[in-house]
Amino acid sequence: MRLRNIPGSRELIAESEYVIQTPEAQKGKWHEIFQNTYPLHLEIGMGKGRFLTTLSTKYPKINYLGIEKYSSVLVRAIEKRAEHPEISNLYFLRYDAEYICDLFAPGEVERIYLNFSDPWPKDRHAKRRLTSKEYLARYDRILSSNGWIEFKTDNLSLFEFSLDQIEQFGWEALDVTYDLHNSPFRSENVMTEYEERFLALGNSIYRLTARRKNV
Repeated sequence: MRLRNIPGSRELIAESEYVIQTPEAQKGKWHEIFQNTYPLHLEIGMGKGRFLTTLSTKYPKINYLGIEKYSSVLVRAIEKRAEHPEISNLYFLRYDAEYICDLFAPGEVERIYLNFSDPWPKDRHAKRRLTSKEYLARYDRILSSNGWIEFKTDNLSLFEFSLDQIEQFGWEALDVTYDLHNSPFRSENVMTEYEERFLALGNSIYRLTARRKNV
């Protein structure tokens, strides 16, 4: 998908009170940003921010960080965040998830959300997929002992790739469904913008959680 450049987006991000400008400095002490010790949840590739904005309103005793590397997308999340000035548990980062271990200390994160991630369909790009073994190793370093990942996609090939990678990495996939919106997990689901669009097209939504074995 071609991303439209938004003039002034980098300047808006640099000035936004909702974006942490020096996230590396917070490694191991994100509780200082939020001024509490509530659990920390991340969404990697958060898009326009609907998912996290909904969660942060629904669960005020969880701290949320949205990570997005594209300025033109992050600007839209900032706009949505500005519609909810009452929220105090949600911040954003403009960052590449490849370097996520530079941002968080071991065990600092309780949950990671991966929603409709880029499938990187060419085989030579498999390591770039956010559910590859390479990325699972990064998550393994920052997740707490009982932390876990929640993954949703409408791409069957990416979903099956993810199941295989989770097994190869030595983790386990739980709550696996090939039709989220006709499953018992639907009642807990918070939709994203992409999810709503794909459902309208009649696409199935695939979902799983992944965690270390014997937790």
